[in-house]
Amino acid sequence: MGFRLPGVVNAKQLLRRSSPNGNRAAAALVADVPKGYLAVYVVGAESNMKRFVIPVSFLNQPSFQELLNQAEQEFGFDHPMGGLTIPCTEDSFVDLISRLNALQG
Repeated sequence: MGFRLPGVVNAKQLLRRSSPNGNRAAAALVADVPKGYLAVYVVGAESNMKRFVIPVSFLNQPSFQELLNQAEQEFGFDHPMGGLTIPCTEDSFVDLISRLNALQG
């Protein structure tokens, strides 16, 4: 099962085209995501939101795809923060990312 994220590829281009008086905070958030990475927001049970920048390659991992399925069920495809929002505790997400980093070497 694959996921298409058409908005991710063009996010920087869209912000560059916005007016100079536009949302500079949002532009700064996109600008600090290096090529090959993706910003995600983790929302735990307490509604605390934490931003993580992860490699795009994690999207292919079955354990991460499970989180994407949960995100789709809970939030649909409307992500008001501009990044992917994942329903997960911060501790669980950090654990998953640590395991995925170990797999990549």
